[in-house]
Amino acid sequence: MLYIGIDLGTSSVKLLLMDSSGQIQNTVTRDYPLEFPQPGWSQQNPDDWRRAVLAGVPELLRDFDASQVAGIGCGGQMHGLVVLDKDDRVIRPAILWNDGRTAEQVDYLNNEIGKEQLSAWTANIAFAGFTAPKLLWLREKEPENFARISKIMLPKDYVNYVLTGVHSCDYSDASGMLLLDVQHKCWSKEMLSICGISEGQMPHLFESYECIGTVKPEIAKLLGIPETVRVCAGAGDNAAAAVGTGVVGAGGCNISLGTSGTVFISSEKFGVDRNNALHAFAHADGGYHLMGCMLCAASCNKWLMEDIFKTTDYTAEQAPITPEKLGENHVYFLPYLMGERSPINDTNARGTFIGMTMDTARSDLTQAVLEGVAFAIRDSVEVARSLGIEINSSKICGGGARSTLWKTIMANVLNIELQCLESEQGPGMGGAMLAMVACGEYGSVKAACDRIVRVASTVKPDPKLAAKYEKRYQQFKKIYPACKELFAGLAKE
Repeated sequence: MLYIGIDLGTSSVKLLLMDSSGQIQNTVTRDYPLEFPQPGWSQQNPDDWRRAVLAGVPELLRDFDASQVAGIGCGGQMHGLVVLDKDDRVIRPAILWNDGRTAEQVDYLNNEIGKEQLSAWTANIAFAGFTAPKLLWLREKEPENFARISKIMLPKDYVNYVLTGVHSCDYSDASGMLLLDVQHKCWSKEMLSICGISEGQMPHLFESYECIGTVKPEIAKLLGIPETVRVCAGAGDNAAAAVGTGVVGAGGCNISLGTSGTVFISSEKFGVDRNNALHAFAHADGGYHLMGCMLCAASCNKWLMEDIFKTTDYTAEQAPITPEKLGENHVYFLPYLMGERSPINDTNARGTFIGMTMDTARSDLTQAVLEGVAFAIRDSVEVARSLGIEINSSKICGGGARSTLWKTIMANVLNIELQCLESEQGPGMGGAMLAMVACGEYGSVKAACDRIVRVASTVKPDPKLAAKYEKRYQQFKKIYPACKELFAGLAKE
């Protein structure tokens, strides 16, 4: 049988076709636009996702027997607010995960409602990217649109609705809304009340690997697939990527270097970081996880290469960064181009180069960006370590993980082994694997991971280089606190 995995990203949807043994048979990517109507705002038209998926699937299946497709699973960008009216029409563009317009609402939730109370209800505190602050913003700024809301959804759930007609959400993605009681896996009545919405406006909750329904007849005909194709609830992109890298059960770790950057630590038990510097979410395997999320990771490098240096030859730009230069760079970069979430939770934070001199070269800036992202990832790792969690190795995935140089920097900054996978297809692969479980191909998510996920190589830290980066990290840690008040002042201008 064949399974379709959907990775609904911020700039494109990536579709993959996988067979029962986990072999990738084909991939297709469809791009769509991203809107920045004001500084710090980020939104997208859900209809662009619908068109991209419905056009992409037939292309994906063009040279294959579409009658063999058994299931579809989607991993998608988290937190985005998709609102539908009584006729299931999209009311306004989706407000995305990296949107920073909700600073006032976040302050209200964290300071008026209180972080301790939020954590008790949802296991998390408010961040600008989360869905609940977006609802408060919508109620205040666009009351006419707020009044029309019949259903509240997340991005990948809108795609699932297009396929099945079912309003669904899985626990992993719902965890990032600040509307879910994560520990008890139900909607928080207190948070729904604060946001002025009812449980009837929320989608039905599922485990990620559960089947929500089959494709609608008209969609099956359009895509050329059987009407019996099962669609699973899917997962938030990081949970889906963790499944795709085999990070399930107790004690697994995955670092993702995508548009955003994450540290994902899986657990069979529910647990909360006392300071809520890490997110406490449900996992796609039925368990839980802790996650640190930075808003800009590989996108920092993309910004420097394409917007500043005006090049797409990433390899050439990294070539001058030879081994002897690692751990010796005196230029530092704060990777806060869209503000930051974990662990500082500061929408005012901004990207910053510091330490430049007359002999600073173009390659020094490139190196500083790669190192700055690694240092920021370590910030979240240090929070996990402060909880007594041992992290001696991690899987690594995402577009940034294709860079051998970046993986070397990351391994030495974190001083851990990084395991590179034989097949790394991110959330799309995890989505397809969840679909396999929904269809009975495997009895559990762990069983699917044990069969399909294989490590191809390992990047080990060098003790001398790790010691150099330890000194650099201690310097890096001082920069944001020194700039925090300045960032806040700049935000008021």
